[in-house]
Amino acid sequence: MNSLLKVDNELKTKVDAFRERITGEAEELVASFFPNKLLELDHFLKDPVLNICELKEIHSEINLTVPDPILLSNLHDGLEAQNAKKRKMEDGSGEDKVAGTKVFVMPGGMMKSNAKLVDLIEKVKPEIRTLIEKCNTVKMWVQLLIPRIEDGNNFGVSIQEETVAELRTVEGEAASYLDQISRYYITRAKLVSKIAKYPHVEDYRRTVTEIDEKEYISLKIIVSELRNQYVTLHDMILKNIDKIKKPRSSNAEALY
Repeated sequence: MNSLLKVDNELKTKVDAFRERITGEAEELVASFFPNKLLELDHFLKDPVLNICELKEIHSEINLTVPDPILLSNLHDGLEAQNAKKRKMEDGSGEDKVAGTKVFVMPGGMMKSNAKLVDLIEKVKPEIRTLIEKCNTVKMWVQLLIPRIEDGNNFGVSIQEETVAELRTVEGEAASYLDQISRYYITRAKLVSKIAKYPHVEDYRRTVTEIDEKEYISLKIIVSELRNQYVTLHDMILKNIDKIKKPRSSNAEALY
C-alpha cells in the first residue's frame, strides 16, 4: 500500500496522533459523558421551571395600549356619500383595504421578548449544541474504525454503518431544534408587529400568548428528546462495542 501512495512520515505521525486523540475522546464520551449527561438532563426535567402547571405564569405582558378611535370623514351623509361610493367602484378604487396604524416608534420603547422563555431557551441551547458536537466526535471515531472494503465478513461493518447513520440522524434532529427556536422568535416578532399596527384586534394578542405556551411545551419536549438521544446512543454503542471496535473477527482474517 505504501508503494502505491507515498505519504510523508511527519504528516502520517500527525494524522495518527489525531486518530488517537479522537479515539480517546470518543471512548470517554460513550463511557462517561453520555451517562452523566442523560442523568443531568433527567434531573433538569424535574426542575420547577419545566413543570409549570398554569401556563398563564409564562405569559408576557404586551405593553401596547389601544389608542382612541379616530374618525376620518370628508364626506357628508346622504346622496353625496352614495355618489362618492359609486365613483370609487367605477374607477376600481373601492376595494376593501385596512390600512392599519402607522407605527413610527413604540410608545414604551423597545418591545421586550418573553423574559421567562428567553431564560429557558438560553439554558436549552447549549445542551443542543453540546449534543451536536459530541455526536460529531463519536461519529468520526466510528468512521475511522471502519476497515477497508472486502468481500464477505461484513456484518460488523454493517453495524458500524448503522451506528454512524444513527449518530448522523441525532445530529440532524438536534440542529432542527435550533431552527425551531429561531422560527419562534421570527413568528412572535411578526405577531407583535401586527399588534402595533392593528392594536384593536384582540386575536393577535391572544395568538402571541398561544405561541409562547406552545414554545414552552416544545422546549420541555426538546429537553426530553435530548435525554432520550443520549440514552439511545449510549445503549446502542455499548451493546455493539465489540463489533464497532473489531468489525471483523480474527478467525475470519486467518482464513484469508
